[in-house]
Amino acid sequence: MKKVGIVLDKLYVDHNNGPGHPECPERLLVMIDALKENDLLDKLVRIEPRDATEKEITLVHQPIHYRRMKATKGKPRVFLDSDTSTCPISFDAALRAAGGMVTAVDAVMAGDIDIGFPLVRPPGHHAETDRAMGFCLFNNVAVGAAHAVKNHDLDRILIVDWDLHHGNGTEHMFNNRRDILYFSTHQHPYYPGTGAFTDVGFDRGAGYTINVPLTPIMGDAEYMKIFNEILTPVIEQYEPEMILVSVGFDTYENDPLGGMNVTPSGFAQQTRFLKEKAQQYCDGRIVYVLEGGYDLDGLWLSTKSVFEELLELNTTDYGDLDAETKADGIIGRVEKTLSDYWKF
Repeated sequence: MKKVGIVLDKLYVDHNNGPGHPECPERLLVMIDALKENDLLDKLVRIEPRDATEKEITLVHQPIHYRRMKATKGKPRVFLDSDTSTCPISFDAALRAAGGMVTAVDAVMAGDIDIGFPLVRPPGHHAETDRAMGFCLFNNVAVGAAHAVKNHDLDRILIVDWDLHHGNGTEHMFNNRRDILYFSTHQHPYYPGTGAFTDVGFDRGAGYTINVPLTPIMGDAEYMKIFNEILTPVIEQYEPEMILVSVGFDTYENDPLGGMNVTPSGFAQQTRFLKEKAQQYCDGRIVYVLEGGYDLDGLWLSTKSVFEELLELNTTDYGDLDAETKADGIIGRVEKTLSDYWKF
């Protein structure tokens, strides 16, 4: 059985966006309940997080953004945009969330665990260098990637973002670099409105941003075909030294904020695919980190499915990866757009 490390902390539950907000503490509580009820929690290695330092945060964020977030500490409620706010402990939770990602990266690199999965709140992939947005304060996956490059001397990190929403912050932080390749599947046009086919990076990073903007009603078969036909050849050519995954469960078929049709089995398929690619190309080094997902029943079912896959208690079938799907035209367009940079 793989040693799967999980990162949890009380601050991740205590962070509160206010009554009726979809990014609520219950999201994490129901995931923990799924692990307990299915006898999975005791099979996981508990990794204790620490706070990310200001130096680690400012690897990807501007110092003024760090200071703005710190200024919210202890205040009852600060609204950062129309759907992003802080409570008195949100700054502490955000430091611990980014620090949880750093801790998981360190644990995988040290060989203490095979796979890491920080179950953190607040999420991160919308946070830009200079501002919070989309429920996100600091960009957890970006902090982890930058930390891995700087402190573990890695030259090629792949970030896969399968959240319903495009990770605008993550893309913008790395779109002129090639040591961190960003790959995103996302519903489009939809919040935040970024992530077009033609956004492929620039200067030295041209071709190292890969966006797969999707129309609604895409399901398991579409996502797996996209992974197989676009991501597989890119991974073969890029040969990442570590894979980081922004895990959004908001592509779930009943998610209130989404329009996709992914099932718990579909999330397990995506999990298996990336775990196997990590095993094949980067000595198994992979860290998944929680982003979105707002249907509580879907979170419970998907957590069970994903962690059974990670722990090798189940091997989810991919289905027919050559079958015709609703994503075939999109796949062709992405491949044509990226043909100057990758062979498909």
